[in-house]
Amino acid sequence: MKATAVSMIVTFLLFCSPARSAQPNPSVVSTVDIELVTIGNPGNANDQGGFGAVNYAYSIGKFEVTNSQYVNFLNSVAATDNFALFDAQMQSSQHGGIIRSGTIGSFHYDTKSGATHKPVNFVSWYDAARFANWLHNGKGSADTETGAYTLQGGTPVPSNEARIRRNTGARWFIPSESEWHKAAYFNPSSNSYFDYPTGSDLPPVVEASAGGARSANLQDVVGTVIEVGAYPLAESPYGTFDQAGNLWEWNESVYFASDRGHRGGSWGYLDSPQVTLANLEWALGASIEREITGFRIATIVPEPNAAVLAALAFAGAVAASSRNTLANRRFARTASPR
Repeated sequence: MKATAVSMIVTFLLFCSPARSAQPNPSVVSTVDIELVTIGNPGNANDQGGFGAVNYAYSIGKFEVTNSQYVNFLNSVAATDNFALFDAQMQSSQHGGIIRSGTIGSFHYDTKSGATHKPVNFVSWYDAARFANWLHNGKGSADTETGAYTLQGGTPVPSNEARIRRNTGARWFIPSESEWHKAAYFNPSSNSYFDYPTGSDLPPVVEASAGGARSANLQDVVGTVIEVGAYPLAESPYGTFDQAGNLWEWNESVYFASDRGHRGGSWGYLDSPQVTLANLEWALGASIEREITGFRIATIVPEPNAAVLAALAFAGAVAASSRNTLANRRFARTASPR
């Protein structure tokens, strides 16, 4: 009975732990439940380029946000699309992955055939911030203008564009440059940084999937964006994928008025393996939407809730009881007359 209880608790805790499979779980990717990896080792130092120091634990998307996840977002909040969350190039471009139908007030969105698990592109920094707000506020018909970020003006490009920063208490957010950098390059085993986001000091290998441990979708080798996690061996030390290619990714860094940082590299022919080097960062106008730019999302690591703490306490008590029982039996056998 006690062993069964411990087994059930262990099973519960394992079930609640993040999965580490290379390919996305379709049952997760078809919704907006983001597959996460936890980035621990708080208090690490910066890399030589001045990024990567984070003094708290957080979680970041294992993959870039996909078309399927973004379609769920659009169908929840963009029936009229007052904030231009849909870019027509998502539909018209061969590199886009989303279709819009209907008329204003009743717009409906779907993924293109074969694009469900590809990362969403043609998204601005403001689109990513509104996605984060939506997650922060509980999804559904939740507000997109407040939450993790305060976006003022009621227009696609907020009136406070140059002053937007992460709000205190944000639960979901675009990763900061250091949060993104640490997830991509930091090696917790050696407390140091790799040069590239594939757990290596050697440049990524430009080749089609599934490739090897350093493979990446760069230099037009495939000719377009491909499914997230298509290189199952090319993960960062923490277990993230595609931070060395597929799409450039927005981060929170602010440059030159409203310009925002983006990192990583893309499938595009201009991106060489060297662009994914750890000490390179780039700025881009926050309203720009390109076929080579997407984003991933991050979140705080929640404190254990009461149910988990109670389960852990019960498991410890059961284990201690079992150890005491076993010790008593051993003592009884030792003390018994022969």
